[in-house]
Amino acid sequence: MSFSQLLRREVTDLYRDPWLLSLASWVPPLLFTVMYWLFSQGIATDLPIGIVDLDKSGMSRSLARHYNAAPSLTVSNDYISIERGTRALRAGEIYALVVLPEGLEEETVRRWAPQATVFVNSQFLLIEKIVSSALRQAHGTFVTRAEVVNNLATKIPVIDVALSSALPIGSQITPLFNMNKNYAQFLVSAILPAIWQILIIASTTLSMALAQRRYGIGLWLGHSPWSSLAVKMGVLTLIFLLHGVFFLTLMYVWLGWPMRGSWPLLFAAQALTAGVSVGVGCLFFLLTRDAARCLSLAAAYVAPAFAFMGVTFPVSDMTLPARIWRSFIPVCHYIEIQFPQVNYGVAASSALPQLGHLSLFVLPLLFAFILADRQSLRRGGQMPGERT
Repeated sequence: MSFSQLLRREVTDLYRDPWLLSLASWVPPLLFTVMYWLFSQGIATDLPIGIVDLDKSGMSRSLARHYNAAPSLTVSNDYISIERGTRALRAGEIYALVVLPEGLEEETVRRWAPQATVFVNSQFLLIEKIVSSALRQAHGTFVTRAEVVNNLATKIPVIDVALSSALPIGSQITPLFNMNKNYAQFLVSAILPAIWQILIIASTTLSMALAQRRYGIGLWLGHSPWSSLAVKMGVLTLIFLLHGVFFLTLMYVWLGWPMRGSWPLLFAAQALTAGVSVGVGCLFFLLTRDAARCLSLAAAYVAPAFAFMGVTFPVSDMTLPARIWRSFIPVCHYIEIQFPQVNYGVAASSALPQLGHLSLFVLPLLFAFILADRQSLRRGGQMPGERT
């Protein structure tokens, strides 16, 4: 069959299968939009915490008001005992429990530095980080304020001197990117590529299964197995490259998130990632020759991609097996190009190692072509749709 006949066959098969057509057309943009909508609030506010005030003094109530005034926090309950507060924390009713000790005000006046105890639910990594940071800032502000008041009331009547004595070393936090600490910008920019790769491999599996169901895999590959497989891979790669361009445009054009790097480099990295992901999907199917097994294998392979990207958990702290598994997932290398480009605007040459890693996935792609060659029917007769 000629190239035009192979291309027409792929397009025709795509339009004849409603589910495959949906995966290749409107399902990915819909999923990308829904993912953004789920995280569209962007900034976490009014996360519930609990207070156990054992002091019942004016200072302890003032400290509780400082916690409640933080935009990220809200004091949802004042528990009468640590036991009740602990039960609420374990039940998920609050994300943190602050215990203000008895004698807080008296020890503060005597400058004995009392300590408040905080219990934080660390099961939710992002929430734990936000709550802990907000509590530290609110507590630090209160302690500095109390120290300034003590200094003014005792030995340092000048406000600037009292402040510098209370806070001799100041701190300034300047984010290098994500200035507003928008967790949608932090999470969605990694979730969408992970979903994108899952859709690529799932669609490739269903497309190969359709070819086997309609023609038989050997007859579909025919006398030119490399051409048949290459045309299918090219069509799917082009389709999902367009979806990749869509989610980049959604994030960095329509939503206006900062984009400091090279658009051509990102599109090239997406094209390479889409191509090798399609190749991996073809390889899985040609190895199993069964759609259900192939989808199960693909799910086990790419489903952990988001966890292995190094966005929510640093790669340096992963175990050796996790780092090895991560190295076999194409999108984990792609994200190392996307993040530095959009956030830092690094030189394009810095992406060469990641592009090199992605290029290594050509090896399983070649293995897929070898399997296709072995499974093709090299015999006389006509292919469906082939003209004499």
